[in-house]
Amino acid sequence: MPKWPEGVEKRVLASVDSTNEEARRIAPGLLGPTWVLALEQTAGRGRRGRPWAAPRGHFSATLVMRPNETPDQVALRSFVASLALYDAFATATGRTSGLSLKWPNDVLLNGGKVAGILLESAGLAGGQVSHIAIGIGVNLIDAPQTEQVEAAAVAPVSLAGETGVQLTPEEFLGFLAPAYQHYETQFTTYGFEPIREAWLARAARLGEVITARTTRDEYVGRFETVDAQGNLVLSTAKSREVIPAAEIFF
Repeated sequence: MPKWPEGVEKRVLASVDSTNEEARRIAPGLLGPTWVLALEQTAGRGRRGRPWAAPRGHFSATLVMRPNETPDQVALRSFVASLALYDAFATATGRTSGLSLKWPNDVLLNGGKVAGILLESAGLAGGQVSHIAIGIGVNLIDAPQTEQVEAAAVAPVSLAGETGVQLTPEEFLGFLAPAYQHYETQFTTYGFEPIREAWLARAARLGEVITARTTRDEYVGRFETVDAQGNLVLSTAKSREVIPAAEIFF
């Protein structure tokens, strides 16, 4: 097991409504980065307020930090978290085959969704964010039923189901926290470019035709790259589209 990162606190809760909500509650009194891990989450949520199913043994945790950065800089940490998840899976299982990263914030295993990230920020004052909450859900033992996810979305899978590796939530956090700290240090020292390059090296369907759906439009095109602001760049039949937020379908 990797060494726990120095200066990072860990709080393990038997039950909580949402680890992101708990992060929001404790943020004002924090002295440093803190992981909040819940063994049971009763009101978890995903992107756009969707319910997030969390069967027993599921990994539900949030890293809360106070970076005092602008919102656009804070948002790039979804890529930091994605890389950390990739490395945590690789270290825990001893394999990288079948692992890939789906823009903007999912981890795929053998083509199915094994983990997702929900990044939230609050306390904007003077152009700076006072704290961020990086919520992470991982299907360790079981995966939600297909009917629980959006139509045409990537089907959920579990780590145990795909690899046979069984980990408790606390064991998985022991892999994830050091991996995150590694990429956080890289991000704060060298900026987004090395994070972007590492993410693209692990990206799912890079160079292939995908569908991006925003709240208003749908784009079909070749996944060209992710730009310096973290936007998805598609080459469509009509133009080159730069998309800041969307749902991706293969």
